[in-house]
Amino acid sequence: MSVQFGSWRFDGQSDTTENLQTIKAALSHFGPDAGTSYSDSGVAILHHAFHTTQESRREIQPFVSATGNVITWDGRLDNRLELLGQLRDLVPLDATDVQIVAAAYDNWKEKAFAQFIGDWALSVWDPNARLLILAKDFVGTRQLYYSVSWERVVWSTVLEPIIMLAEGSLVIEQEYIAGLLSSFPAAHLTPYVGIQSVPPACFVRIEPGVHVVSRFWGFDPHKEIKYRNDAEYEEQFRSLFAQSVRRRLRVDRPILAELSGGMDSSSIVCMADRLIAHGEAATTSLSTLSYYDDSEPNWNERPFFSQIEQMRGRAGIHIDLGSQDDLVFSKSDRQFCPAPAAYGRQSSSSKRSVSAMISGGSRVLLSGTGGDEFTGGVPTAVPELADLLASGQLRAFAHQLKVWGLCQRRPWIHVLSETCKSFLPPSVVGVSMYRRPASWLTQRFTRQHWPALIGYDNRLKFFSSRPSFQENLLALDALRRQLNCSCLNPEFPCERRYPYLDRDLLEFLFAIPREQLVRPGHRRSLMRRALTGIVPDEILNRKRKAFVSRGPRVTISRNWQTLTEITQEMVTGSLGIVDPAAFRQTLDAVRSGHDIPTIPIMRTLLVELWLQSALSNKIVSLDTETPHRGTALAISQKTRAAAL
Repeated sequence: MSVQFGSWRFDGQSDTTENLQTIKAALSHFGPDAGTSYSDSGVAILHHAFHTTQESRREIQPFVSATGNVITWDGRLDNRLELLGQLRDLVPLDATDVQIVAAAYDNWKEKAFAQFIGDWALSVWDPNARLLILAKDFVGTRQLYYSVSWERVVWSTVLEPIIMLAEGSLVIEQEYIAGLLSSFPAAHLTPYVGIQSVPPACFVRIEPGVHVVSRFWGFDPHKEIKYRNDAEYEEQFRSLFAQSVRRRLRVDRPILAELSGGMDSSSIVCMADRLIAHGEAATTSLSTLSYYDDSEPNWNERPFFSQIEQMRGRAGIHIDLGSQDDLVFSKSDRQFCPAPAAYGRQSSSSKRSVSAMISGGSRVLLSGTGGDEFTGGVPTAVPELADLLASGQLRAFAHQLKVWGLCQRRPWIHVLSETCKSFLPPSVVGVSMYRRPASWLTQRFTRQHWPALIGYDNRLKFFSSRPSFQENLLALDALRRQLNCSCLNPEFPCERRYPYLDRDLLEFLFAIPREQLVRPGHRRSLMRRALTGIVPDEILNRKRKAFVSRGPRVTISRNWQTLTEITQEMVTGSLGIVDPAAFRQTLDAVRSGHDIPTIPIMRTLLVELWLQSALSNKIVSLDTETPHRGTALAISQKTRAAAL
C-alpha cells in the first residue's frame, strides 16, 4: 500500500514549493518508507511508499516507462507470473509489479487494465500526448480521488491534499450524505462537490477540456459453469479459495487476520495456516485479532474464536469492546477527518488495534468482508426461483416453490409473491421497512435524494441476464459503495486484504447454479461441503450470527447529556437534512427502551459529529449565500492546510 498525489496545471505553470512541501508532509504519515517525486511542465507527482512485499522494496516511483509514460502504482499484482510470460521480451524475470504494469500499458494501452488481477489503483501521465489516465481495480479496494477544474486537475490516494489545494469554497455533496444515512453512497462520490472518486473497474481519461469515465472490465453475464456432480464444484471452490488466500499472503513480514469466530474469518485463518504449513505462502507467520463484548447477550463470539485458537495452538490478540463507544463524543477529541466514515478512528479500540499491528510487525490485515454476500450467507429462495421463472422452467419452478415453502414454514403463495416482487420497482411494491428513509429526515431532503436513501435501484430485470447473476452484481455494488467510504488512517498503518473479493473466485461463484450455494435448509451449502476437514465442524455448522443492537443503545444512554447538547444546534438541521426535534424524540425513545433500528441513528450522529468537528476546527463555516443544493459548507482556505 502506497500513497500518491499529482497535480497538472494546464497552463504549464508549477505549483509553489510551499504547497508541495505541505503535501509531502501530509503524505509521509501514510507512506513512511520513502518519498520520491516527478515534475515537468506544470506536472508534479509525489509518491510515498508503504512496503508490504519484497518486490515493492525494489520499486522506484513514479516510474518512467520505456516510452516515457510516468506510472504511479499502488497495488498488489496477483497474476504477475502470467503477465511476465506475456511480456517476457519487454521486462526481466525479476521485474517489480510497477515495471510489469508499465510494460503492459506501453504494449496494450487502456486494454491492459483488464489484465491486472489484484488490488490496485494507478495513474499514468503521458507527457507526449499531454494525457492523464486514472484507473482502479474491479472492486475498488484502493482509493483514488480527483478534482478537475478549468485550469488544473489534482488527484490523490487521500482527500487531504485535494482539500488543501481547493480554490474557493468546497460544498458538501448531499447525495453522499444521503447514501451514508441509509446504505452507502454511490462509489464515484466523495463528501465534496467537485471531488470525485475513480469508480471501480473504470479508468478516467483527462485532457484539457476533456474528462471521460470508461469501464474497462465487467463480469460476463453469459458465463455459466456446470459440472457433473457436487464433488467437482467443491474441489474447484476449494482450489480457488486457497489461491485467493495464497495471493493475499504475499507479504514480507508477519501478517494479521481478523478472527470473529464466524465462517468467513475462520475459514481464512484455517486456509492460511494450511498454506503456511505446506510452504505455499510468502509469509511464515500469521496472528489473529479478535473483538468481543461479554456484556452483549446476543453476541458471544469468544467460544468460537477460542476454538480456532485452540486448534492453532496459539492465542490471538483480544480487544474488549464492552467499555468502548463507537463514536468520539468529547469535544476535546474531535479532530477533523476528511470524511465522516473516518471520524471514529480515534476510539480506544482502534488505538489498541494499531498497537497490536505495530508490536507484531504487521502491515497487512486479512478481512472476511464479502464472504456472507457471495457464498450464500442469506438463505433466501428468491435468486434460485427467479432464475427458474425467467428461464421458463415452470415445472421445476413449481416444485422448488413447494420445497422452499415447506423448508421455511411459509405458505408457497408468500414465497411466490416475494419472488415476483423482486422484479417490480419500489413505486409499485413499496419500500421495505429495512430500506425506508429515517423518519427524522426532512421531507425536502428525502424527496431530493430518494434513490440514494433507499439504496438505489435494486430490482431484478426479467428480460436480462440470470436473476441470480443480477443479484450478485447488486451485492457487489453495495460492497463497492461501502469500500469507497473507507479512508486511510495515518494512525493505523494497515493494508486491508479481502480473500472473498478475489476476481477469479467471484467469477466462479457468479457462474455456477444458485442451488450449489444455497439449498432449502442449508445456507452456504457449497462452502460448508468444500471446507469440511479444514474448518472445524462446530464453526461450519454454527447458526447465523445474531444482529447486535444493544451496544448503540448503551452508548446513547451513557452519553445522554453530551448528546442532548449536540442536538440542540444541529448542523444537519441548518443544512435542511435533519429535523432536530424529531431526531431528539427518536433518541429519547431509544433511551426509554423502544425497539427502534439504531444503525440510522448512529450514522446520523456520525455525520453530525463530523460536521460539528469541521466547524469547531475552523475547517468549514456555514455559508448561507452559496446557492448550491441548499445551504453549503465553505472550507476556509487559510486554515485548511494547518488543520489537515
